[in-house]
Amino acid sequence: MSRLPREVFDVRQVRRAFARASGGYEGAAALQREVEARLLESLDYLDDTVPGVVLDVGSGPGRAARAMRKRWPKARIVALDLALPMLRQLPPREGWALREALGLQHPLDRVCADLRALPLADGSVDVLFSNLCLQWIDDLPAAFAEFRRALKPGGLLLCSTFGPDTLWELREAFARADEAAHVSPFASIADFGDALMRAGFRDPVLDRDLLVHGHPDMASLMRELRTLGATNALHSRRHTLTGRARFAAAAAAYEPLRGGDGMLPASWEVITAMAWSPAPGAPIRAQGAEIASFPADRIPVRRR
Repeated sequence: MSRLPREVFDVRQVRRAFARASGGYEGAAALQREVEARLLESLDYLDDTVPGVVLDVGSGPGRAARAMRKRWPKARIVALDLALPMLRQLPPREGWALREALGLQHPLDRVCADLRALPLADGSVDVLFSNLCLQWIDDLPAAFAEFRRALKPGGLLLCSTFGPDTLWELREAFARADEAAHVSPFASIADFGDALMRAGFRDPVLDRDLLVHGHPDMASLMRELRTLGATNALHSRRHTLTGRARFAAAAAAYEPLRGGDGMLPASWEVITAMAWSPAPGAPIRAQGAEIASFPADRIPVRRR
């Protein structure tokens, strides 16, 4: 009997890492804010449309969710994250009852859940926003199929992830010092676009940017990654601490990459995507076949 393939990521470790990082995340997330700002600008494609329900998947401390609530004060904004401590960083809800009663603003809802099984009804979301979260997912087509399920036909998907050139310097440095994997694998822009198409999304637009940030040494880069919760969550990771000798060997291998500004470069390949949820019944591609789905009540029944 063949065994199912083992998941790449340890979801419990991902949750623990981001729970521990919740207190300092906002202060260290400069790159995340930069990418988030680009995604938020894409909301202009909705023109003057006011969505009813907006879902921020992998919301972290809710910065984007708060920006979208400011943009659409009468929309229902839902911040969803795997780590409950992240959601607890959002401002308290005092005073929302009066503002909602006056029709001025809906409260910002917080939901702790896994994006692979969204606790939302089919076709209930107008805009689904997800910034730098999908790189922790093993099965992108399945994740996009779940996004499509939750979106209304014609709903907007805006998302971002990291590509395979992300942290290539750190990956190569550790490869010279240690056989264990220290940097996550990342889907390419072609894989990302194919997963969108397989899930049935239409008119996808994808962009790729390479951002390089400088660090005084490898230790400072590793500290920043821990502060962000971006630690090694691979099932195949070594479950003991990286020894001083291995760390020193990796740091020495990294050193020749130091630039003219005296800093060690850390590359981040950022992939952003915008796509639209299709009409009901549009096919989902799965293993070369096309599977169409539609409500059961639309199946004609001929009675004798």
